[in-house]
This record gives sequence, structure tokens and C-alpha cells, in this order.
Amino acid sequence: MNHWRAGLTAVPPQVWRETDADVLVLADNKLTHVPDDIAALTRLHTVDLGRNALAAVPEALGSLPALTRCLYLHDNRLTRLPAALGRLTALGYLNVGENPLQALPEELGEMAGLQELRAQHCGLARLPESIGRLSSLRELWLRGNALTALPDSAAQLHELRELELRENALRSVPAALAGLPLLRRLDLRANALRDVPPWLAELPALEKLDLRWNDVEGTEAPLVALRERGCAVLA
Repeated sequence: MNHWRAGLTAVPPQVWRETDADVLVLADNKLTHVPDDIAALTRLHTVDLGRNALAAVPEALGSLPALTRCLYLHDNRLTRLPAALGRLTALGYLNVGENPLQALPEELGEMAGLQELRAQHCGLARLPESIGRLSSLRELWLRGNALTALPDSAAQLHELRELELRENALRSVPAALAGLPLLRRLDLRANALRDVPPWLAELPALEKLDLRWNDVEGTEAPLVALRERGCAVLA
């Protein structure tokens, strides 16, 4: 079902009768409420509620057994995410960016199937310690928050390939990243970094490191070593 940019202020009642639907797109409307009636759509594998005016999303989202592909909640007015989302243990993609969340729930760590998480511009000062349990996570996008560190559990994100930490408040490169075996791209632009740790040069898969708009010298030994092995270093 595709109701993209349909000018909706409420979800049409007939939507809840389409019980065979596997995709529900309600993006770019003026919705302020989505009822728990969504629980009837048990075959949905993708739900797009992005770019509306939602201050909350229904707990029933966590009860959708087939919701395994994508859940878009970005660009709303959400101040919290329901703990019930933790029941979506097979969901692969979650976008909650551009919401005034300030925090992500600890239950996030129960979403073991998550491969990509986007939480840009959410006012986050910290991440839940449970994030280390996202054993399938490949991409983590956190631009424009207020992070000063990453939890120690981030060291367990062994599948992580792409990490965006641009425009945060980091004073040092998070030590939890040391030894991540598959990390290929690390974006640290526009933080408050003054130096780089030696272990950066030992990240075995690193292909691109972006340090622009920090007070980091581009000739420091770890950066030289990365460049010599073919890693693109921008500083």
C-alpha cells in the first residue's frame, strides 16, 4: 500500500482491511497518530512512517511478526521509542533520525537482526550499553548528536563496516573501536579531536578515515602508516 504524499491527516480506515499487504508507505503526510489497528497487518515486512508529525508510534509495531526488512520513523516529533520495538528481533533496517529523542531504549540491543541503524540529529548524549548486542550491525549513522564517547560494548560490533560520528562532541577517538575487524569507513568530521591513537593504524579493514574539521595534525605517525598502506585519510 502506497500513500506517499497523499496529504493525509489521518490513516484511511480501509488501510487496516488490507491484511494481505506486505508494504505500508505513509511517508510525507501530516499524520499525528497511527493507531494500534496496524497490528492487523501481520504480513508487513516494510513500514514507512517517515516525514510526518508523529509524537509517538504504536506499541503494536513490535508485534508485527513479518516486519523484517525496513522500519522508517525518521523526520517526526518522537521524544521516545517504545520498548516494544525490541521484539523486532529480525528487523534489518531502522531509521529514527531527525527526531528529538535524546536517548535510545536499552531494548534496542534485543534487535539482533539489525544490519543498519540510522539515528542522525536525535540529540543523543549517549548510546545504550546494549548496543554491543547488535551482532549483525554493519552500518551505524550518528551524525549531528552530542556524543562524547561510545559505550564499551561497542567493541563487540564485529560486523560493523561503516560508522558515521560526524558532528558530535568527541574529544578522543572511542577506544571501543580498537580491533574492530571489518570497519572500513570511519567518519569523525567536526568533532573536538586533538590527536589520533596509534591503534587506528592497526584496524585491518580500514579504507577511509575522515578527520576533517578537527585540530588533528595530518602528519602524525598513525595517519602516515594508514596512507602508506592505501587507506584514504582526510585531515
